[in-house]
Amino acid sequence: MTKIIEALKWRYATQEFDTEKKLSEAEVDTILEALRLAPSPFGLQPWKFIVVNNKEIRAKLRESGYGQPKITDASHLIVLAIRKNIDDAFVDKYVELTAQTRNVTVESLKGFGDAMKGSVIALAPEARNEWSTRQVYLALGVLLAAAAAEGIDAGPMEGFDPKKFDEILGLEALGLETKVVVALGHRAPTDVMALAHKVRFPRE
Repeated sequence: MTKIIEALKWRYATQEFDTEKKLSEAEVDTILEALRLAPSPFGLQPWKFIVVNNKEIRAKLRESGYGQPKITDASHLIVLAIRKNIDDAFVDKYVELTAQTRNVTVESLKGFGDAMKGSVIALAPEARNEWSTRQVYLALGVLLAAAAAEGIDAGPMEGFDPKKFDEILGLEALGLETKVVVALGHRAPTDVMALAHKVRFPRE
């Protein structure tokens, strides 16, 4: 059995975290780098990831997360948000970065930029946000797999009031919108779900 399969069998949606066990800076950096490297159409990265460390803010988020203890108990909390301001200027900035990174001219990437503008920017704002939301879940999958590979427990969450999260974190002013949240750390010995058999349909 390969290491990644072992890791994926080990992982589960952690519900209770050990409040005494904290992730190291290196472990968090590994997860954040995995997120940075997550795939997205065109490589456009229509997202922003926010690490929430402030205890007072996390307490407020817990109130808006239906009292879920892992929001405050986990070592780290990461909010995955979409960028609502994906526009021509954002695409142009990405094209410039691509040209610089690959040592080519911006002019040579005109077709690439036009393709993004024609298929993404041309969408109505609501449809564009829905498109961005789907891409955030690609990043979520990478995060969960990376955490499992590193022996880090993760508890993804959709059970919260996203508008309240945006308000508490001041995301509206930044053109961002919360979509999913992940608690990271180490499982508590009392988390009964850690011993539950993983249920998956057979491959057939």
